[in-house]
Amino acid sequence: MDSSSSSFPSSSISSTNQWTYDVFLSFNGEDTRHNATDFLHFALKQKGIYTFKDDQKLERGKNIELELFKAIKESRFAVVILSKNYASSTWCLNELVEIINCEKKTGMTVVPIFYNVDPSDVRKQMGTFAPAFVQHEKQFKEKVGTWRATLSHVANIAGFHVNNSPFSETIESIVRLILHKSSYEFAEVTEGLVGMDSRVVELESCLALWLKDNVRFIGIWAMGGMGKTTLASVAYQMFSKEFEASCFIDNVRQKDVLSLQKELISQILNEANLNIKNRFDGVSMIKKILCHKKTLLVLDDVNEFDQLKMLAWKHDWFGLGSRIIITTRDKRLLQEYLVDKICEVKAFNYEDARYLFCLKAFKKKHVPNEYLGLSQDILKYAGGLPLALDILGSFLSGRSMSQWKNALEMLKESPETKINQVLKISFDGLHESVKELFLDIACFFNREVKDHAIHILEILGRYPCIGLSILIEKSLLKISQNNKLWMHDLLEDMGRSIVRQKYPDEPGKCSRLWLYKDIDHVLRNNMVRGYLLELIPYLLIQQS
Repeated sequence: MDSSSSSFPSSSISSTNQWTYDVFLSFNGEDTRHNATDFLHFALKQKGIYTFKDDQKLERGKNIELELFKAIKESRFAVVILSKNYASSTWCLNELVEIINCEKKTGMTVVPIFYNVDPSDVRKQMGTFAPAFVQHEKQFKEKVGTWRATLSHVANIAGFHVNNSPFSETIESIVRLILHKSSYEFAEVTEGLVGMDSRVVELESCLALWLKDNVRFIGIWAMGGMGKTTLASVAYQMFSKEFEASCFIDNVRQKDVLSLQKELISQILNEANLNIKNRFDGVSMIKKILCHKKTLLVLDDVNEFDQLKMLAWKHDWFGLGSRIIITTRDKRLLQEYLVDKICEVKAFNYEDARYLFCLKAFKKKHVPNEYLGLSQDILKYAGGLPLALDILGSFLSGRSMSQWKNALEMLKESPETKINQVLKISFDGLHESVKELFLDIACFFNREVKDHAIHILEILGRYPCIGLSILIEKSLLKISQNNKLWMHDLLEDMGRSIVRQKYPDEPGKCSRLWLYKDIDHVLRNNMVRGYLLELIPYLLIQQS
């Protein structure tokens, strides 16, 4: 161990025997050794975070690569500074491959810093990363595929983007993050929660708690069941002690404004019996109480603009350093509200999805061999949605393989009720014409080329240009990179279920037909009536 470790306080986070180092720093010395990396290393050392930095820790006379890989395996965190020339170093690339292997095998937390590079360039090996790979293709063809896959993987991990901005701010956030995640308190707060590390990294970056002299409004946005409330709750428990006042209001959607105001003020003042005559009286009281207090306020599941106007309308309602977190399914609401940053909660990656499902279905970390195929089918069906993984894993726990097979067939016919109820909240809030558009996409146009779908939907009078934008804002639809409509499979199943529910045993009466067997049944049984003429464009779609 480096002699400088003797200067670390006794509370150094490496006090456990599981790790030799707290942090392994991966960087390209040409870009960062005498600025970014040195500053970060110094800040980590100051806080008692024992960090491996190759120019200080490698022993002379030993195999450097073996020493590096040993240090990676013995580190709890890896901070990877992805700079312009990072990919030009085969040393860095091999180091990164080992880091990602450890992430998958030992649970190492990887924190990427995109240092004056675009994450999409890292993901696709474009921009300054492209020339490096032109050379690698000539000399190291057998390794290039692994390097590319590793860079794509690390680019999808939530991290910090430093683009001509003060690196000191990012350093403070990284140090704070590592201290939080290494503490007993963090372990307690996140116990049993899968995939929380990268989500907390991204949210903490958005919160920018190091900025003491301003007020920031942060939106957490995603479709239902993605874990917005869980993330906001973890952040609240982690950071609330750093504020003078704190308040967490859940299920905002289900409460009237006056009740919400009373709940907010009651939590701040710790007083139950409040005399608030009306919502305007409530606004005045909120401003008066909080305008000089550094406040952490979480408004969970907001769906109406008016709720925000009456609870947290302007930055100057709150004292300097305040943070207001809003979770919602509606991106438009956040954009109109002019939040400082929107943090999108994304679906679990395969590793996290499998891990959560295994914990719920088998009460352990790995899938028994005989259930491998069936588990893959369930994971594909859940599509990385934490709610679905949790509910389906718990439902299938302790059941036989034949019951699993039956359950899969049943789910294809009729989606799981609890999952459907959560997803359907977003659908129920749509305008009637947008509901029809949603059902069209669920039944016919999911994964269709956007322009082709719009052309047909315009013929059907569905107002697709405005309708698609609304569905995207409501987290019900995305446009893929190859310009196709993309709806989560569970949302697609929900939409089709809504159509089928009206006439489950009489497909000829349904507003939409998408299964060949139903179309064949209707036509063979001479069930074409007046109302079926409306289905002709849809039937033609199936033949195209």
